[in-house]
Amino acid sequence: MNVLRHPNEWSKPIGTTVGFVPTMGALHEGHLSLMRAARAECGHVVVSIFVNPTQFGPNEDFQRYPRNEQRDLELCGEVGVDTVFAPDVETMYPRRTTVVAVRGVTERWEGAFRPGHFDGVTTVVAKLFHIVQPDLAYFGLKDLQQCAVIRRMVEDLNFPVRLRFCETVREPDGLAMSSRNQYLSPEERRRAALLYRRLRECRDEAAAGGSLAASLDRARIALEADGFAVDYVAWVDPVTMEPTDRLQPHCRLIAAVRLGGVRLIDNLGLDTA
Repeated sequence: MNVLRHPNEWSKPIGTTVGFVPTMGALHEGHLSLMRAARAECGHVVVSIFVNPTQFGPNEDFQRYPRNEQRDLELCGEVGVDTVFAPDVETMYPRRTTVVAVRGVTERWEGAFRPGHFDGVTTVVAKLFHIVQPDLAYFGLKDLQQCAVIRRMVEDLNFPVRLRFCETVREPDGLAMSSRNQYLSPEERRRAALLYRRLRECRDEAAAGGSLAASLDRARIALEADGFAVDYVAWVDPVTMEPTDRLQPHCRLIAAVRLGGVRLIDNLGLDTA
């Protein structure tokens, strides 16, 4: 496995399909599932490890975001990654004069609660796409709005890459895997699994023909009773991220909550287990 630090070290192999998994490190089974999906489809698999400062707000956790590059590299090797691109901040951002911004789909939900976040995401993903030139790129649906934003950027800017969005990988109790879960205390970790339970209850009520508005109200009340501070819970179109009051097969139920000092996001489709 090759570990590269600078874009000039990478040359796209000729005659093979390149699959790309962008990450911020602190790898877990969710990331590894994306790498395995890429390995199954592609001749050469590239993973990036870069904690991107431009997608963190001024009061967010950039400085304390978990970092363990040696363990990350070992995990990449175990699942058959061919190349890891792990640049430093100065390499990726010698100047911060250009921003790739997607409008519309970024304005609600995470975009409203984390101003500027998606500009950081789209700028770094655009840079990584230009550097790696992947044929396929893999993202987890846990970050549903991020998937929608990247899809829109790829369509609007005609990036020659196919996107693969893979279903959320969960802990045995249903908690969506996230690098930030390690911030949770043992008691918070136990309580955090209730988010998935309440979303399933809300989803099942709506799927059985119940009122979407009433089921969302009950979900919010239940989450607050469980000790969560609720930022939002809503049914959305996963392409536009617009809220919907009419259930369609492709709709997804999204939520963001805070537990102690940790913010958790999750979403479910009608057919999510």
